[in-house]
Amino acid sequence: MVRENLRNIAIIAHVDHGKTTLVDEMLKQSGAFRDNQSVAERVMDSNDLERERGITILAKNTSVMYHDVKINIIDTPGHADFGGEVERVLNMVDGVLLLVDAAEGPMPQTRFVLSKALEMGQKIIIVVNKIDRPDARLDQIGDEVLELLLDLDANDEQLESPLLFCSGRAGTASLSQYETGTDLKPLFDTILNYIEPPRGDETQPLQMLISSIDYNEYVGRIGIGRIVRGKAKVGQQVQVGNYHSDEKPMNAKLVTLLQIEQLKRVPTQEATVGDIVWVSGIEGINIGDTICAAGNYEPLNFTKISEPTVEMTFAVNDSPLAGQEGKYVTSRQLRDRLFHELLRDVSLRVTETDSTDAFLVAGRGEMHLSVLIETMRREGYELAVSPPRVLFREVNGKRYEPIERLVIDVPEESVGAVMEKLGSRKAELQQMHPQGSRMRMEFLVPSRGLFGYKSEFLTDTKGEGILSAVFECYAPYKGDIPRRNIGSLISYETGEAVTYGLFNAQERGALFITPGTSVYEGMVVGSSPKPEDIVVNVCKKKHLTNTRASGSDDALRLIPPRVLSLEDCLEFLAEDELLEVTPDHLRIRKQILDNSQRMKQRFKK
Repeated sequence: MVRENLRNIAIIAHVDHGKTTLVDEMLKQSGAFRDNQSVAERVMDSNDLERERGITILAKNTSVMYHDVKINIIDTPGHADFGGEVERVLNMVDGVLLLVDAAEGPMPQTRFVLSKALEMGQKIIIVVNKIDRPDARLDQIGDEVLELLLDLDANDEQLESPLLFCSGRAGTASLSQYETGTDLKPLFDTILNYIEPPRGDETQPLQMLISSIDYNEYVGRIGIGRIVRGKAKVGQQVQVGNYHSDEKPMNAKLVTLLQIEQLKRVPTQEATVGDIVWVSGIEGINIGDTICAAGNYEPLNFTKISEPTVEMTFAVNDSPLAGQEGKYVTSRQLRDRLFHELLRDVSLRVTETDSTDAFLVAGRGEMHLSVLIETMRREGYELAVSPPRVLFREVNGKRYEPIERLVIDVPEESVGAVMEKLGSRKAELQQMHPQGSRMRMEFLVPSRGLFGYKSEFLTDTKGEGILSAVFECYAPYKGDIPRRNIGSLISYETGEAVTYGLFNAQERGALFITPGTSVYEGMVVGSSPKPEDIVVNVCKKKHLTNTRASGSDDALRLIPPRVLSLEDCLEFLAEDELLEVTPDHLRIRKQILDNSQRMKQRFKK
């Protein structure tokens, strides 16, 4: 059976190449909204964090109707840290739209997601997006994408992939770089003509692979997947199991079936081959499971998800200010929340430690873990997290570490400073070529060499540099890399910071706090330009006398403090520091709070 009235596609690209904006226009031009309907920009980015950061974090489904053909579209994240989302949804589609920025060209994540699609034999439609950018390089982009396809060993059919030129914001597409087009009709036509319709035998017993999990407080876990064979019906008895598990399949019943229509999930009584459906009523269902008709259990193989490369320790918050703001503060609540996250995020790993209060959480990168931390603090959790560290491997008795492919785009005058800093971080230059007044450079650098580098990079390039990295491979250990070359200003006592104490402390370095901030002994209140830590008393008040002198009572002027975001805090952390995360505050602290004990420990080493 061939479903001519259905197409399943995913949109993949590097971060900020315009996937979600293009989906907006596809929805508008297919009639998903009323003429007078108020529609938010990037309507698919429904999560608060996604809207604030301007990035897609979770893969999401939508559908459009064009010439009586339903096109299921999956909008995927562009950031390398959320690559697990892309890898698993590729199981649900028959082809992909590969978006490439008309000025930036193929970037690290473009290579990563394209290699995954090619491995699975997906059909590719190449879309050069943002053709209305003033610095667009339409003549070269096609050649660069072809080089990338050759590099990744694409087959002959994939090398002949159609090439379109789009402006997602303007909602136009054309088959020629010399025409701007008037609407997205050429893109819709190419999808219908080039992407294969789903095929399968609907008379055979049901077989469906779960590629994603959602959760609802009323119905519990919801499995999202594509029907590979047969039909699914509400009330049907099924068996659920995993290809990679030796356990017996469990018996279950399909309580509800939902399909996506534009932006809504619509109940349906029956779904058939090629349909992407939401099923509820199966307790304990997981990503990678296969739902089969009762008595015909034949599990499907699930694509292996790439392993995590970065690890952090999540622990119960035990600082002097613990428990004052959070709703969930115990180790049991922290454990339940972390293991609950595993149900949805396939590229996360959580391991219990010898201590009941701490858990090892491994992910794809700093941003992957920072989004989890930010989500948890917004839900009311309090916790303490360690600095990120890379996961090493033993290969033939040798220590191997993860290596990233780093692409940076900087003004020419910043090249020297960037090369010097990356050289000290064991980066190896692979290629560099000018692009107008800017320089594009590509490096292979150890993952740990990038910890804490982003803020330095922005300073060196005066905020004009663009930096992106994606995991490349494991390679032999490259030697020691200093984590940071600055020290911390540490509070001497517990109390409330006052203007007089801060005025004296600001001579030692940049402050992170303002007068009136609650501090405790061992809390980091600023950064020192020198490599060693300095203890300062920010609670010290001016000694009062009955003698007045000219000028001594002038108002003390404080330099505005540096306000750190969650990512800034994680970048700043030294090996012996922790980040205290609460719903209202982010506080950096020493692992050993007592100043004298910390000094003794330091001299022991």
